[in-house]
Amino acid sequence: MITIRSFISQSLIGLAVLSATAIFTQTAIAETITGQSGNVRAEISYEKPEEYQYKNIRLKIIRAGKTVLDQKLPQEDEYDRPVGNISGQENNLPVRDLDGNKEPEIIADFFTGGAHCCTYSLIYRYDSKSQKYIKIRHEWGNGGYQLKDLDKDGLPEFDSRDDRFAYAFTAYAASAYPLQIWRYRQGKMVDVTRSYPKLIFNHASELWQTYIQAQQQGDDGKGFLAAYLADKYLLGQGQDGWKQVQQAYKKSDRTKFFADLRKFLRETAYIK
Repeated sequence: MITIRSFISQSLIGLAVLSATAIFTQTAIAETITGQSGNVRAEISYEKPEEYQYKNIRLKIIRAGKTVLDQKLPQEDEYDRPVGNISGQENNLPVRDLDGNKEPEIIADFFTGGAHCCTYSLIYRYDSKSQKYIKIRHEWGNGGYQLKDLDKDGLPEFDSRDDRFAYAFTAYAASAYPLQIWRYRQGKMVDVTRSYPKLIFNHASELWQTYIQAQQQGDDGKGFLAAYLADKYLLGQGQDGWKQVQQAYKKSDRTKFFADLRKFLRETAYIK
């Protein structure tokens, strides 16, 4: 026999379950980032059950109304999240022809979370023979990139920086980075930085001015000098760069700093 008290109790429990189910359903609704070029449309969907938690991240690619790819994207942990503004466009999934074959690539950008790390891109290219998409992964580290047509040929470059210099000679906040420019060609990322000497020169000049400002504020400036010298090597002016750096840095650890810097530039292929 069901008493009034037990009926009320069961009703309250039922309401609580319904309420919890409604909340769960609400938080499980997928959010999307979309992009389109011609008849190619791409969409990343994901669920966000909690703040900074991302699940069930899926990429769908539709060609002329037909879905040719619909798969769950890999995550190293639940804090990896898709971003739609790494290249400067809010809530936008880049769908661009990167290599001039009249076929747009899809760039799925991710941020791993944390104070200042890390970003990477999954770039999808359509293979007409297999009629499938093939992807590569490119790491950007603490920074990101901007898509810019730097040489005005109608195809965008990835305007970025060399993140290997983070923490190399100083704390992250005082680190600086050489210019780094990439092109995507036939399924591969190619470093083409040396093809843009004017941009490198301007970047090196900015680094030198920033070094002077940092020094005036009490920083030893090693991070800026390291990046500046790397830019000078990109210009083919390594000897001149060393002369300036050695004249500028007079602190007691200069011998070790110069030795470590030379070794690092060799390891990162600035000195060849």
